[in-house]
Amino acid sequence: MYIPEQEIRAALTYEALIPAIRQALMDYSAGLVDQPARTILRAGNAEGFRNGWFAVMPVIAGDVMGVKTVTFYPGNDELGLHTHMAVIELLRRSTGEPLAVMDGRLITEMRTAAVSAVALDALTSMQAPTLGILGSGVQARSHIKALQLVRPQLKDIRVWSRTQANAERMADETGARVVPIEEAAAADVVLTVTSSPAPILEGRWLATHALVLAVGAIGSSLRELDDEAMQSSYIVAESRSCAERESGDAILSGTKVQAEIGEILSGSVAAPTNRRIVFKSVGMAIEDLTAARLVWQTLRGKNSPEQ
Repeated sequence: MYIPEQEIRAALTYEALIPAIRQALMDYSAGLVDQPARTILRAGNAEGFRNGWFAVMPVIAGDVMGVKTVTFYPGNDELGLHTHMAVIELLRRSTGEPLAVMDGRLITEMRTAAVSAVALDALTSMQAPTLGILGSGVQARSHIKALQLVRPQLKDIRVWSRTQANAERMADETGARVVPIEEAAAADVVLTVTSSPAPILEGRWLATHALVLAVGAIGSSLRELDDEAMQSSYIVAESRSCAERESGDAILSGTKVQAEIGEILSGSVAAPTNRRIVFKSVGMAIEDLTAARLVWQTLRGKNSPEQ
C-alpha cells in the first residue's frame, strides 16, 4: 500500500499530531524507544554548501517499526524543488509485515512543526508571545499553523528572510510583518528555519527571556546561532545524543544539552524559568513513526496495526 502526499494531507492534522508527538517525546526520554543513530551519506553532487545528503532513520516503538529515507539538497531552492524529500516504510512489530509505504515529505514538515509546538507549550507560559521568524520557506509557514494551535493568541508575527520578496510573499499569506533581522530576533519566541550554513542569529539581539526554537542547520558543521546565543542560554533538545552528535549549533559552540524536552514534559526535570532557552531540534525517527502511524490509523478506519 503506497500512500501519496495528497492522501497524507487529508489524513494528518496538527490537532492529532501534536499530542501524539508529546507522548512520543516522553516515551523516548523514558527509554521506551529503540532508535539507533541515523546513517548519513554525502551525495557528492556538488561542492560545498550545495552538496546534498542522504540519511536512513530506523526506529521501533510500541506496536510498529519504521524506517525513513530522507534527502536534503540545499541547492534545490534554486531549481524550484523541495530541499527535503523522503519515503517512510511502516511495519507491524509483531510479525514484521509491511503495512504501508508513504511519502515522507509532508510528514517531515508537519512533525517538525509539531515538535516545536510541544516545546513552545512546555517551555513558556506566555499566552500571547510575539514571534520572530528567520526564514520564509515551507517550515516557516507550517510552524505558524502549529504554534498558533497551542498559543491561539499568537498574532504579532515578524518575519525576516535573506530574500525580501520571499518574506513579503509569506507575510501576505500569513498576516506576518516583514521586519529587519534585529527586530525579528528581539521577539519573545524566535524561530530559526533557514538553510544557512553559518550563524545568522546573534545572541546580542535576543531578549533575556526569549525562547529560541532552532530548527534549521542540521549537520555537525552547520549552524544558525552564534556562540553568544548558545552559551548564554539553557539548552533543551529532543535528544542529548542526537543534538550533541548532529547539531553544529551545539558542537561548534561547545555547549551541552541540559535537558531533553521529554524529561521536562514528564516532570522529571523542571523547566527553567526567568532565563533564555534554546530548544534545538534535529528531527528523530520516532517523530516520523508517530506521524506515519497516525496516517495509517486514519486511512484504515482507526484500526491499530495490531488489529
